[in-house]
Formats: sequence, C-alpha cells, structure tokens
Amino acid sequence: MGTVPEHDLGLREERLRRLTASVPYALLAVSTGLTLATHGPLWPRHAETLGLAVVAAALMWTMTGLKPRWASRPGLMPAFVAALVVMIAVLSTRSVWFAGFFGFTGYIYSWQFLRGPWRLLGVAATAAVTITAYMGGPPDPTPSSVLLHLFFAAAVVVLVVVFSQLGEITEERSDERRRMVERLRETIRENEGLHAQLLVQAREAGVHDERERLAREIHDTLAQGFVGIITQLQAAQRAEARPGEESRAGAAEAVDGDRAEWRLRVANATRLARENLVEARRSVHALGPAPLAAAPLPDALADLTAEWSRLHGVRAEFTATGPARPLHGEVEAALLRTLQESLTNVSRHARADRVGVTLSYMEDLVALDVRDDGAGFETGPGWGASVSEPPGEPAGGPESTASACGDGPNGGFGLTSMRQRVTRLAGTLEIESEPGAGTAVSVTVPAFLKEDPGERSPRPRPGHR
Repeated sequence: MGTVPEHDLGLREERLRRLTASVPYALLAVSTGLTLATHGPLWPRHAETLGLAVVAAALMWTMTGLKPRWASRPGLMPAFVAALVVMIAVLSTRSVWFAGFFGFTGYIYSWQFLRGPWRLLGVAATAAVTITAYMGGPPDPTPSSVLLHLFFAAAVVVLVVVFSQLGEITEERSDERRRMVERLRETIRENEGLHAQLLVQAREAGVHDERERLAREIHDTLAQGFVGIITQLQAAQRAEARPGEESRAGAAEAVDGDRAEWRLRVANATRLARENLVEARRSVHALGPAPLAAAPLPDALADLTAEWSRLHGVRAEFTATGPARPLHGEVEAALLRTLQESLTNVSRHARADRVGVTLSYMEDLVALDVRDDGAGFETGPGWGASVSEPPGEPAGGPESTASACGDGPNGGFGLTSMRQRVTRLAGTLEIESEPGAGTAVSVTVPAFLKEDPGERSPRPRPGHR
C-alpha cells in the first residue's frame, strides 16, 4: 500500500480547513434558499429574510474572516456566540429551515470559540432555540410537553458534545502526529549531520591508518633494504681498498680474495635492491610480504634467518615448536616484520656472535622470540627506539648505517612500528637486555586463523622441532 506524499497531505489539510470554514455560510445559504422557495412570492417578507441572512453572514465574516485575531479575546467570543444564537432564533421564526440547517452553526461556533462551561451554555442555548422552532413554539405548560421539550434539547446537547469531543481527540492526535513527524524530521536532519561528520572522521581515520601502514611498510621494506644495501656496498668498498694496500706488500693472493669478496658484496647489494623493489610494489598494492606469498610462515622465517646469517656472517639458528597452522595474513606479516626489524638491529648495534630465533605455536597464541649474545644495553627510562640499541652513540659510530637511515637512538621508527603492529593484534611486545648480556625480543599475538580455508596451509619443513 503506497503512502501519500507529504506535500499532498498538506494540501488536503488546507482544503479541509477551508471547507470547514465555509460550512456555516453554506448552511445559511441553503436555509435561505429553501425558505425563499417554499414560502411563496411574499417579497416584503423575503426581503426581510434576506436582510437578516446578510446580517448573520456579515457577523460571521467579521468575527472569523475579517478579524480572526479577535478569536483570542476571551470576553469577545461569548458576545459573538450570544449574538449568533439570537440571529438563529430570529431567523428560525421566519422559517424552520433556519433551525434545521443554519442552527448547526451555533453548535460549531460554540464549541470552537468558547471554553469551559461556556461551551455547554452555548450549545444548550442553540439547542433550546432550534428545538423550540422544530416544535412550533414554546412547550405547553404541561409536564409531558415540557419534559419532551427538555428531552429533545438534552439529546441534541449530548450528541453535539460527544461528536465534538471525538473531533477534538482526533485533532489532538493529528497535532501530536504532526509534532512527532516534525521531531522525526529534526532527528533525521541531526542524524544526517552526524552521518556526514562520521563519514569525514572515518575518511580521516582511513587516511591516517593508510599513512601509518605506508610508514611501517616503508620502514620494514625500503629502509631496511637500503640498510642492507649500504652495508654490502660499504663492505665492497673496504674490499676494493685493501688490494692496493696489500699489493704494495706483495700479497698477490689476497688480491684475488678481496676481488671475489667485492663481487660477492656487489651481487648481494644488487639482489637486495631487486627484492626491495618487489616489496615496495607489494606495499603500494597493500599486499603481504613476498616471502609469505611463496612459503608458509615457519619456512619464510627460517629462510629470512638463514639469509641474514649468510649476509652478515653471524651464526643464526631458527626453531619452530608446536603444531603449525595457517594464521591470518596480518598476524603472519607482523611476525615476519618483527623478525626483520630485530635481525636488522642485531646487525647494526649488537656485535653478536650468535642469534637464536624461536617460533612457538600454542593453543590460542603464537610467540616469536629473538635472542642474541651481543653487547646489550640498559633498558631504563629514555632508552632508544631501536630494539637492540642502547642510549647514546650507536655501536657503529658516526658512520653507522642506523644513523644513515634515520633509525638512531633518539629518532628510530623500528620499535614504534613493531609496537603498532603488535598492538593492532591485541598482542604484547617485551624486550629484555643488559649490558654485555645480549638482548631478547619476545612477541606474543593471538593465533587468528586464516579466513579463507582455501589458502595455503603452512607446513614446517623437515628438521623444524
């Protein structure tokens, strides 16, 4: 069932109001017309009737049409209704048609313009006038005639009161619905404003989150990749400088070894650059790390550990415990990036001889532990943002690659990035270190499973415990 448009409802209400306002004039015109048509060609009497009808119409028009503000004057309306009842009585003496039709105007205006007991008085006076006209004059002085007269008058008063009360209740409910509709419109307007504000906030939050994501990805891919490239190129420069020095000493065999090391370092830097370019492209498209696209999480971490050990000449061992299972992409990415950052900090600052990496699958958690036997540092207030970097001068000195990449003790983004990733997963990040006793980084996150069961399931490679 279709609903009526709001504009059409307003037009219908306006038409009904105008129709209701014209009813008294229509009743007066009908009464006058019937009187003229049924009483013969008595023109002097008809002229008097027309004159009285014009006076009655002028009275109604003055009070309701010409001066509608007068309706708010409490002392003026009773006088108007009294004058109208008198006009009904006078016209009813001219013809009973006025009592039958125009008499209803007295009921309408009495209930519309009077308040309290004045309403009943106006209705009762109109009923007394019209019933008297219906019955051909005042009742005979007998109990039965008087009682019959009063009975008809009382019945008319009761009917008028009942129907008028129903009309008032209907009008009050209509007004209440109108107010409710207006409040609803206001609420909708407020909700639209709130919705627009939420959209703006959501858009700003999305932009902020995307900026944070890009910042983490840039640090975890480009920055760390550049660190590796710089490290390899610096090693190549040192290897290139040594042959000239040692050739003067007659060490011909060392020249070939240094050239081989130089070629290896340059090849490593080239490979790191290519891998870095792939990671950068995946970051732009919000894809997961490339190692996780090609292998399960334990294998990806094991490969990362082995490759780091090969590049930096530091012994590193990887161990996986517990039944491996496919985890959500963000969980696996957070664990991979945490290992990358931890190993990068070990190579920059720890001067370690051995590193141990452990991936532990528990019932509802997964943990990653990275331990080294390096220099360590004080973990008191004010220590640097890098995981394995003590406060003060970086271990590598002024030419440290950490300083070159903006990840020094006072301005590093590595620990911040790690904490952001772990916090997004409702996990924990703990760092323990002492000078001379090495550093331990422990990350624990909920073991959220992959949403798509069709995705690859990580299987630990042989030898993982």
